[in-house]
Amino acid sequence: MFRSHHCGALRETHVGTTVQLAGWAAKVRDKGFVLWIDLRDRYGITQLVLDEERCSEKLLEKARNIGRESVVQITGVVVIRESKNPNMATGDIEVLVSDIEVLNQAQTPPFTIEDETDGGDDLRMKYRYLDIRRKPVQNSLLFRSKVGLLVRNFLAAQEFIEVETPYLIKSTPEGARDFVVPSRMNEGQFYALPQSPQTFKQLLMVGGMDKYFQIVKCFRDEDLRADRQPEFTQIDCELSFVHQEDIMQCFEGLVSHLLQEIHGVSTGSFPVISYDDAIKKYGNDKPDIRFGMTFTELNSLAQNKGFQVFDAQELVVGIAVPNAASWSRKQIDAWVNWVKRPQVGANGLVWVKCNEDGTYKSSVDKFFDADALSKWAEACDAKAGDLILVMAGNATQTRTQLSALRMALAEELGLRKPDEFAPLWIVDFPLFEKDEETGALHAMHHPFTAPKPEHLEKLESDPTAVIAQAYDLVLNGNEIGGGSIRIHDRITQEKMLSLLGFSEEEAKAQFGFLMDAFRYGAPPHGGIALGFDRLVAILDGKETIRDYIAFPKNNSGRDVMIDAPAPLDTDQLDELALIVKPKPE
Repeated sequence: MFRSHHCGALRETHVGTTVQLAGWAAKVRDKGFVLWIDLRDRYGITQLVLDEERCSEKLLEKARNIGRESVVQITGVVVIRESKNPNMATGDIEVLVSDIEVLNQAQTPPFTIEDETDGGDDLRMKYRYLDIRRKPVQNSLLFRSKVGLLVRNFLAAQEFIEVETPYLIKSTPEGARDFVVPSRMNEGQFYALPQSPQTFKQLLMVGGMDKYFQIVKCFRDEDLRADRQPEFTQIDCELSFVHQEDIMQCFEGLVSHLLQEIHGVSTGSFPVISYDDAIKKYGNDKPDIRFGMTFTELNSLAQNKGFQVFDAQELVVGIAVPNAASWSRKQIDAWVNWVKRPQVGANGLVWVKCNEDGTYKSSVDKFFDADALSKWAEACDAKAGDLILVMAGNATQTRTQLSALRMALAEELGLRKPDEFAPLWIVDFPLFEKDEETGALHAMHHPFTAPKPEHLEKLESDPTAVIAQAYDLVLNGNEIGGGSIRIHDRITQEKMLSLLGFSEEEAKAQFGFLMDAFRYGAPPHGGIALGFDRLVAILDGKETIRDYIAFPKNNSGRDVMIDAPAPLDTDQLDELALIVKPKPE
């Protein structure tokens, strides 16, 4: 064997033991008469020592020629370390080397392989295999593995079966843009990589599998950001003979189990908030409820008082920022300018200081007296020492703008604490969204989502009023999962596709296989998909998913390590009957 122990295993109890270790030479420190090597593997670091008194000159010379990050194997005896390091698990001991073999001499790496490296993002992504040697990245991947095992074990205990579904499927017009794969054997035809296994898991329910899960790769050809990659992983689940509450209870149990096992956190029952209430109180459908600053509509208190900025608008809405009345005018103006940025797009902010002495100072003192401002404070539940910030405008836009401000303020004030966890459910989504320009209907979730039974009659008469049997799971201001009860009868599914603009022929061509399956006894069923990458990151106190993926893409969707995507050669293009248009000069 190359090793008797790994580099994180040795302790004082091993003193006097002859051991074999193998790993990477993380550091080599040569003092002339004595030489130390930090030997690293996945499990930790062990300090090796060689000196003139106890080691041959030949052995010392061999060790001096070892370059940083070279792969070595050593034999030696565990001894007590003269200067112990309490910050290392192996810091009480070192290994006196009696033999050393260089298994692979390394070139000097392009950045330091340390927790705090000198390598930038692009450089580390180009040499990702070196970046993975760093403890923070290794810990992220180990954490991901731990969460995956906890998920599998929990679902297996709940009698779910893991089933693999195809990666080469048919492209559909719903959802994000597909990645497509040309078929060599079927000229001019293409597979698509799945955005989710949606229809296959429904077919598994028709097949009587009852409880399915899969930790599965999915693909979306869309713009990227910190929490989005072109290929991502989701915990995909489907259950038969269930109501919405059954699914929510099951997966509330899963998230509670993860929080308990990983952090020892007990959350109790998750709050359930309707979509409409979430929009009105937080301005979005994935609110972070670790802190307050909920929205208060002030139309009745602030309009028709002669202040045209408010009077002419659809919505006047405010939040109370805790302990911010002491902010200087310069600090407040900085936030006014922040909301005016193109990324937010607001016209400005009105502010009210609720002073500790019970008085009020505002940017609209000319229009509102102390009595009026006190009513604002009461409505916003603002305490002495708080600052009220108010926006006015189109209802949808203003709520979105105030939501962005709320989150930025919480970040600035340290209210989004990574070691606190606040899960909740959002329910009662509209079944459809209406395109403001074309008037076309789009499925808020996807075209297989069932309406609430009491809303079935509205599908034809008033489709935008139909509420879906859909639910999103939110954790710390991030949507980590979403699901629905599915349509399980052919007639309702045909009606749904018709409302979404599919002709009878198009519906049959795209989804005929699913509607045919419904002829043969489809059970009532529903499911959920949780974004695994995002869930793992949030459970580890982060929101950026890239370090939790072994080989991620950059923000342009490129793998800079292997230089993909890349052109195909002419022979490959000919085999696939593809013609690549030259780029315009």
